[in-house]
Amino acid sequence: MNGNSTFRHADVALLGIAEVTAPVEVPSGSFDERLAETLENLRLPQGLLQRVAGVHSRRNWEDPSDFAPAAAEAGRRALAAAGIEPDRVELLINTSVTRENLEPSVAVAVHAGIGLGPQAMNFDIANACLGFVNGMTIASTLIDSGQIEYALVVAGEDASRVQEATIRNLSRAGITKEDYLNEFASLTLGSGAAAVVLGPADRHPEGHRVLGGITRGATWNHQLCLGDHDGMFTDARGLLRNGMELVTQAWQDAHDDGWQWQDMDRYVMHQVSNVHTDAFTAAAGLDPARIPKTYPELGNVGPASLPITLAREVDTLKSGDRVLCMGVGSGLNTAMTEIIW
Repeated sequence: MNGNSTFRHADVALLGIAEVTAPVEVPSGSFDERLAETLENLRLPQGLLQRVAGVHSRRNWEDPSDFAPAAAEAGRRALAAAGIEPDRVELLINTSVTRENLEPSVAVAVHAGIGLGPQAMNFDIANACLGFVNGMTIASTLIDSGQIEYALVVAGEDASRVQEATIRNLSRAGITKEDYLNEFASLTLGSGAAAVVLGPADRHPEGHRVLGGITRGATWNHQLCLGDHDGMFTDARGLLRNGMELVTQAWQDAHDDGWQWQDMDRYVMHQVSNVHTDAFTAAAGLDPARIPKTYPELGNVGPASLPITLAREVDTLKSGDRVLCMGVGSGLNTAMTEIIW
């Protein structure tokens, strides 16, 4: 069962982390206003996003295409926080779900936007909301191998287009309550950007050691959540049930393999909703006070959610604190990575 899906890093540290907050606030109440007629016709109450998902607002860019420049800006901020010059970066991985075109990669726009040199290998990794954690794992493995010294992992997301498509879909004639609930989750999405710098721990005692963790897949669930710019269609109950089964099994497998994560100082989860967070908190017996939440004001920012949440915790973390980064992505895949602050 373990194989390559359980991994340990020997000499990797997180050296810098940054986020870029999208400037336009979009309250959940504004969606209720636009969908008032549909909600009345279906006899559904307003405030479902706030009460069920716990998402009170989210952020959007002034222009939908701003996600790539924002990822570049997050990268510049993370490099400044790490004290690493751009010409020392040898790898850039973009992990965003959002993209304008099938080609070229989003990574090339971010690479150019930061001003990285030709020595910096660059490419995209797409794995739904799990992409950022996967990008960190690949970058850390290359650092451990000695092939590179410094890596930059970024994500920039735009949710405005899927939000608008969802509003149109939910306003169409003949929509049923089942249709509405299948597309409801799209309105929890938000926009934002984040980046981290990784490098060799032995050269940076001030860095935060990335120890490793576990990944697991349950890909027979790959039809439970399907999305593009025209909308996102989710079997919410199936996604929660099968996602919880996958995460709890991975949690147990990790402990069987020697990881001890029951008493971490912080559990930084991918930000989905009250339902998902509360379910895993109860299943694993975690202290809710150690689980920071950004989805109430930012929504689900896809793969950028986890690093955004971690970036907002930096000022509250002290040396020696143990942080577990935990994510689940449509498909289904899950990953957990431990960092010593």
